[in-house]
Amino acid sequence: MATIELRRVEKKFGESFAVKPLDLTINSGEFVVLLGPSGCGKTTTLRMISGLEAVSGGNILFDGKDVTWLHPSERDIAFVFQFFALYSHLTCRDNIAFPLQAQSVARADIKKRVDEVATMLQIGHLLSQRPGSLSGGDQQRVALARALVRRPAAFLMDEPLGALDAEFRETMRAEIKQLHLNQNATTVYVTHDQIEAMAMGDKIVVMSNAVVQQAASPAEVYSNPANLFVARFIGSPGMNLVSGTYAEGKVLLPGNNRLSVPADWKMALEKDIGAGKTVVVGFRPEAVQVKADAPLNATNYATDLHGGYTMLHLELDRDTIIHARAGRQARYQISEMVRFDLDPKMVRFFHPETELALRRDGQA
Repeated sequence: MATIELRRVEKKFGESFAVKPLDLTINSGEFVVLLGPSGCGKTTTLRMISGLEAVSGGNILFDGKDVTWLHPSERDIAFVFQFFALYSHLTCRDNIAFPLQAQSVARADIKKRVDEVATMLQIGHLLSQRPGSLSGGDQQRVALARALVRRPAAFLMDEPLGALDAEFRETMRAEIKQLHLNQNATTVYVTHDQIEAMAMGDKIVVMSNAVVQQAASPAEVYSNPANLFVARFIGSPGMNLVSGTYAEGKVLLPGNNRLSVPADWKMALEKDIGAGKTVVVGFRPEAVQVKADAPLNATNYATDLHGGYTMLHLELDRDTIIHARAGRQARYQISEMVRFDLDPKMVRFFHPETELALRRDGQA
């Protein structure tokens, strides 16, 4: 499997950047997810890696070899598209075999490798059928088989589950991850679905406005977002972000609430924010601890039962609503007061102007 390096890679259309200069290393055998909203540059980045899109600047290396200007067929990659791209007039067997036939592989070897990958994906019984007679999930399995049969150095996948319904998406998500582990494949996967990214990736590259906002493990991106965009984008719902005023080891929040700043954060706030200045406090819904004797308070704006837990929408004031994850038995009336505290280990702080996360050592 290949190590893929992007060195100052960029893409411009006229004077507009689709991808601003980007440095990224995808290690051999790693599953990397390019994540972001539509138009952020993730698919363009994937297409530049594949050679389907020419770069405007920078270099792309596979295992140290510069492939920037090589044709896609010379890069030893397999590309899986969102809409399957199967040949409707061919059987599934012929669709899967097509890349090997194009490489003039011996007929006996083609049959052996097609049978192997069909067994792996449990589609052996579909090989004689044509794609038009299959469900969306089975068509995607055939498309994956066509990519796997080549045994490439890297798999590139552009929202391969986007055309499937929710049930198939969950099933195929697990199957793609299992295939990745079995093949020890280098995989670059594009999606706008952050739940999909969190579930599948070894590393998530969060993009917005043609720029990489953060590249880290799913746990790091979730727990320690680099900036306000990542904090809002990752999570369902995203991180609660509340503006307050810092003074004397406390942050004055809406609703006349005073949050005691954890001891290991005080130095950072003193240095990067300063007394009497605004700071953005960030915390996930599960950081909220609802209990009767807690120091903070809000009124219940709405309650959603999610089966295993209850999501409370709490109003600090007319302009500020936060989300709190409580037990499934939680029962609160609309406008009822709810007292709560925050787990100090899960509280984060952001600079209101740069929008960057503060660090405990005082470095923004």
